[in-house]
Amino acid sequence: MACISSAPSSFILTSDFCRARGEKSTSISWVSSFPQMKISIDSIRNPSPVKPREGGIIQAAWTRRSRGELAKRPNRKSWKQRTDMFMRPFLLNVFFSKRYIHAKVVHRGTSKVISVASTNAKDLRNTLPSLIDNNACRIVGRLIAERSMEADVFAISYEPKKNERIEGKLGIVLDTIQENGIIFVD
Repeated sequence: MACISSAPSSFILTSDFCRARGEKSTSISWVSSFPQMKISIDSIRNPSPVKPREGGIIQAAWTRRSRGELAKRPNRKSWKQRTDMFMRPFLLNVFFSKRYIHAKVVHRGTSKVISVASTNAKDLRNTLPSLIDNNACRIVGRLIAERSMEADVFAISYEPKKNERIEGKLGIVLDTIQENGIIFVD
């Protein structure tokens, strides 16, 4: 059984006090689960000085990362990678297959598709003589420009893939979009 004693000015629950009174404390009691701390008024008034570790550096719990630690994290995005989504929010994707030409404008932040044009659509598939020639590229570019302007998007960006040249059919699509009033942002 735990020893509980009530003194005139304090309430004491310690196993040391129980032993001092000659009573036996049990190891199963909830009192024995508390860590024993020796606190006195002198230790509060005169705290012990903090001793530095080897090298004279005190390591805090919350520290700013050093440059060496940043170098250990090569996957951290650069400033351009973190802000590019907000500086150039609308991105043009153009895909050429053997049969069709497909283009769309996507909002980078929300991944919402703003406008789409494809030669595989019913209205174009039945009216165009060829779905992959230069004339089809011009029609897809004009449709993307018109549909983007209807959605109040007047500036888009295009990021070419690695080793991709802006020429041929891709150049025709981009030039047609620009001729129809859309501004390309770098």
